[in-house]
Amino acid sequence: MPLITNDAVVFGLLMVTMALIFTGSKSEKPFLKKFYTFFPTVLLCYFVPSIYSSLNIISPEESNLYFVASRYLLPASLVLFTISIDFKGIMSLGWRAVAMFFAGTVGIIIGGPLAMLIVGTINPDILIAANEHDEVYRGLATIAGSWIGGSANQTAMLEVFEASDSLFTAMIAVDIVVANIWMAFLLYGAGISERVDKWFKADSSAIDSVRKNIEEYKASIARIPSFVDLTQIAAIAFALTAIGHLVGNFLGPWIGENIPVLKKLSLDSSFFWIVVIATTGGLLSSFTKARKLEGAGASNVASLFLYILVMTIGMKMDLSAIGEVPWFFAIGLVWILIHVGVLLGVGKLIKAPFFFVAVGSQANVGGAASAPVVAAAFHPSLAPVGVLLAVLGYAVGTYGAWLCGIIMRALY
Repeated sequence: MPLITNDAVVFGLLMVTMALIFTGSKSEKPFLKKFYTFFPTVLLCYFVPSIYSSLNIISPEESNLYFVASRYLLPASLVLFTISIDFKGIMSLGWRAVAMFFAGTVGIIIGGPLAMLIVGTINPDILIAANEHDEVYRGLATIAGSWIGGSANQTAMLEVFEASDSLFTAMIAVDIVVANIWMAFLLYGAGISERVDKWFKADSSAIDSVRKNIEEYKASIARIPSFVDLTQIAAIAFALTAIGHLVGNFLGPWIGENIPVLKKLSLDSSFFWIVVIATTGGLLSSFTKARKLEGAGASNVASLFLYILVMTIGMKMDLSAIGEVPWFFAIGLVWILIHVGVLLGVGKLIKAPFFFVAVGSQANVGGAASAPVVAAAFHPSLAPVGVLLAVLGYAVGTYGAWLCGIIMRALY
């Protein structure tokens, strides 16, 4: 038996751990700043709880926290991330910005299956399943979720494609390491963006106008959240989550019983319908006054829900699985290179400024946590552009990653 079996105590430990991780990430102390350069917060939120489990301080088998977080907090976070999407703001970026974002999305969707085929041809054993829960495409689908949307979409794919805990742990390592290597290249590219723009023959003058529009929009909705704001944020998040459960728990089993052919598309999964309905509900709500709740911190509440989920996933991770990842890293590197190839090809074709190339890519691969960082490397006031495109990633991540996973399963 683990040292701690009471879920209330386990949850308290995870919350204190998460607070320490994020407090440390904001420290100005040189050691901590350097430490977080190599160990980002999302990595620590995955791995510190796994250390607790490895030391038998806590045990995922004795806890219901992951079930609660994945079934209730994950759909709620998807609602709040997508409710803040500002289609008008995104369109004001110009069609090239949106085109580069979707070019990056397409690069991820086709890159996964191609990388699996290329590396699988070199070493077929890497794709052979030890059992029905270790089929490699299941784990790769979770990377697609992360690289198109973010951790919430990644967890949705974990549930839909049912990757084993050990396989998912290996994929987390691939996801974080490969994504951070690519981010380093993008940050370097920000310093030579003028040369890249000359190669693309791109006109970047519109970016100044974009910066001004975004700053004005953020200022117009920002406010200190009131109690009423927080109740409205919670109400819309959990009301749409409830609708997702109501429809998903009926529709999934009904499809499984009456249209069994759709099982191949995972459409008999109740959880799939829960996350799709939550995401769709959030998108529809973004056309209403509810979108202004972002000014009161809707996405911050979503981030809190999401990181609670990440901590509970960490409890389930098997650290010994990291030793199995060399060939998985090869898949990840080939995958990201295909993504880069598509981006550069489309960028050159449409003469997009390198800013749109870099932020469009990072809005997919890094999500809301790092897309603003890359955007700010060009100019601090451009960070909201990264946020806007990353929110778009949350919106399409579930759909795009599911499609990628289905293609990989068909090829498998």
